[in-house]
Amino acid sequence: MPIRHPIIAGNWKMNKTIREAQDYAARLLGLLGEITEIDVVVCAPFTALSTLKDELEESVIHIGAQDMSFASNGAYTGEISADMLVDTACTYVIIGHSERREILRETDDDIAKKVKAALKAGLTPILCVGENLAQREERKAFAVVRSQVEKDLTELAPADLKRVVIAYEPIWAIGTGKSATSADAQEMCTMIRSTLAGIAGAVADEVNILYGGSVNADTIAELMAQPDVDGALVGGASLDPEGFAQLVLKAVTAL
Repeated sequence: MPIRHPIIAGNWKMNKTIREAQDYAARLLGLLGEITEIDVVVCAPFTALSTLKDELEESVIHIGAQDMSFASNGAYTGEISADMLVDTACTYVIIGHSERREILRETDDDIAKKVKAALKAGLTPILCVGENLAQREERKAFAVVRSQVEKDLTELAPADLKRVVIAYEPIWAIGTGKSATSADAQEMCTMIRSTLAGIAGAVADEVNILYGGSVNADTIAELMAQPDVDGALVGGASLDPEGFAQLVLKAVTAL
């Protein structure tokens, strides 16, 4: 089986001013500037991306955006294109986060187009999938997540699919303090990899699958020990650079 290089991505969501982003980047770089065992990604609001480019572009820490348009340019007021993200030194972009699916009603058709646009521009999409509490309690979690993966990725060629990162984020565990057990995470990530195998065969073994949902420094080591969990998408625990660095270092130790 090909070795997958682990990824820890922090998602600031709608937090941090430009000044705060500058301070955060400098502090994180001092703590993780030599880390190569794991790819560290900071996914920031659009307003902070140019600042992160100034601070991190030549470092080992990657810059990511939290969303993008499926369109390359044109009359889409308020939208940001993939090429604009590349221009700010982004190499990653989160697509289909549950908050955009649930609050802003993004569809799988929208998300599939964004994944294609990201890949075309050379960005690595972090595709988020996951079920809500009602779906889990009704034993529909596997069916829901499988459907999302298939609808969002089926049209991709295997060479493109292996460039996608998938983040399994159970909606009921995001920002609630609740977290799926490591066994739950492994079970779902195994199913996701099996679904990918059905789409693109052996390429599935090359796709990084992350877990997200109230991940913190106390839970990361157990998650990293799971064979199909290749890292984490971290929300609230990524907002403090020292705390995020501690989480990353614990993930490295668990490898």
